[in-house]
Amino acid sequence: MTEWHKIFESVLTIGGSDSSGGAGIQADLKTFNRLGIHGASVITCVTAQNSQGVSHVEAISCDLIRHQMRAVLSDLSVKAIKTGMLFSAEIIDEIVGFLVDFPGFKIIDPVMVSRAGSILLGEEAISCYKKSLFPLASLITPNIYEASLLTDCSISTPADVEQVASKLLDYGVEAVLVKGGGLQAIAGQDYFLTSQGVGTWHVSQFVPTPHTHGTGCTLSAAITALLARGATWSDAIADSKHYVSQALLHSAPFGKGPGCVCHFSSGL
Repeated sequence: MTEWHKIFESVLTIGGSDSSGGAGIQADLKTFNRLGIHGASVITCVTAQNSQGVSHVEAISCDLIRHQMRAVLSDLSVKAIKTGMLFSAEIIDEIVGFLVDFPGFKIIDPVMVSRAGSILLGEEAISCYKKSLFPLASLITPNIYEASLLTDCSISTPADVEQVASKLLDYGVEAVLVKGGGLQAIAGQDYFLTSQGVGTWHVSQFVPTPHTHGTGCTLSAAITALLARGATWSDAIADSKHYVSQALLHSAPFGKGPGCVCHFSSGL
């Protein structure tokens, strides 16, 4: 037991609850656990969803979000914070107030657009991401659709991805990882670019499966966990992509619709 505690670090995920258990807070916590990290959570909204879709969403009050943040950060030694679905401009502003002074890694997964292309946030919330949250980010991890929305650029080639990543740095982030899973031409390929202008393509096995629910959450959660364990940026991204590939290889349906990735695969 003593040895277990010596290697255990804590990270915090801030996002929405997925009642189906495949994405959101649930995916993050399962990923943290699989990678040997203690995961704390702050819930921003609760969704009623299953494998066939989302039927209802309700936000948590900013007052309760504030109490959750204070409870966790006043007690746990948190090495990294990851955000997922933040739901509204008011909630984003609340989270920003805590992240300003947080000294650890801040991984922002800007959950704005689904893989199906549905926009999940209003314009005011998107503006808050750009003006308030991104300047605090160690890393942002937009998918193809989110990167396109944030830069008002169309993306169809690897060159487009590189150009958009460069534009995203203009929001003041330290680094950006544009996830290519939504574009068939670069499936399995993500582009990492730092504020120093160092760009790297990270390529992993493409897994042809419809059971991809929770892929984006899982990747950003894995990066967060591995950075908290002391990994370099390069290793954290490469190992996280390998973990997600294995999770996709073992994915399966859990309801009547597409299933989720398997968070307890032997990826790492």
